Amino acid sequence: MNGTAEVVVIGGGVIGTSIAYHLARAGVRDVVLVERGELASGSTARAAGGVRAQFSDELNIRLGARSLEAFARFAEEPGQDIGLHRVGYLFLLSTPEEVAAFEDGVRLQNTLGVPSRLIGPAEARRLSPLITTDGLLAAAFSPDDGHCTPESVVQGYAAGARRHGATLLRHCEVTGIETRGDTITAVVTTGGRITTGAVVCAAGAWSRAVGAMAGVDLPVQPLRRQIAVTEPVPGLPPGLPMTIDFTTSLYFHAEGPGLLVGMSDPDETPGFATGTHDRWIPRLAEAMRRRAPALLDLRRTGGWAGLYEVTPDHNALIGEARSCARFLYATGFSGHGFLQGPAVGEVVRDLYLGRVPFLDSSPLSVERFAADAPRPEVNLV
Repeated sequence: MNGTAEVVVIGGGVIGTSIAYHLARAGVRDVVLVERGELASGSTARAAGGVRAQFSDELNIRLGARSLEAFARFAEEPGQDIGLHRVGYLFLLSTPEEVAAFEDGVRLQNTLGVPSRLIGPAEARRLSPLITTDGLLAAAFSPDDGHCTPESVVQGYAAGARRHGATLLRHCEVTGIETRGDTITAVVTTGGRITTGAVVCAAGAWSRAVGAMAGVDLPVQPLRRQIAVTEPVPGLPPGLPMTIDFTTSLYFHAEGPGLLVGMSDPDETPGFATGTHDRWIPRLAEAMRRRAPALLDLRRTGGWAGLYEVTPDHNALIGEARSCARFLYATGFSGHGFLQGPAVGEVVRDLYLGRVPFLDSSPLSVERFAADAPRPEVNLV
């Protein structure tokens, strides 16, 4: 293959396919997406599937809310059943500091149209009856949030991108980006050379290496996160919300007749390993014992590990590089990339076309770190 493209999108997860879809639908010709494996074979396929607008940062709230709107109409455009369950997100709060932080967050969310609210322990248990309220002070809940199937979202965007004329190349790894001065001239892949003047890096945990090919430093580190799936749970409420114990980061939601369960591991070190291990189980069991003891009786029937793409402030990198013209990037989402995928596709489309996006994404540019202006996100899972 020796071809040409108006723009090459690197990465075939939800961010990359959303960008390719939005560019092609806007009339950009010769959009080429390259993915070194199968579509959604990286972090997207290993995501928990949560979708929400409950964040502490205004930009994340707006990106999440805009994406929720897109997920709600996904069956019509681009046209795919994504198994959307709008059962809400329930954050369980056990310290005065957590309650104060979420009070601030709820106020901000409400001003932006998100119907979140603080509730008491008794109502939290009515919503999520597998929890115990011992030591629970309050909870934050928004009924608009929920979860859906990441692979279906990617396949929907991929089909829509192809329908609008984009080319998606699987099993095609990028090995270099050619430049002349600060101008991109080509992308080199294992399948051949693609002449182009523009690149969008949506390579997730692998973005730092892609950026380096164009002389752009994208401070993204890969970090393993694990998920377990349980046996069927008798009497599981059909409207069980995504439930997060904020103190421990334990979370769970319905997965078929059972549960999908996850939690961060503070002992995990950065790296690309995605094998599963049992080192996290004692800490997971302790978090269950503290907040959801009913989970201790459930047998694990499966699980997997995937990679978060973490930045120094746990917030996304979205923008266009100053050092290399027409090198755009959307990466470093630190665990909330899947849920922001639809809105990010819109933003990158508009940045590429020179339009004004629905929000000013410049505070998320990589230059914020050089300017000592990080944007820390509090509501992490």
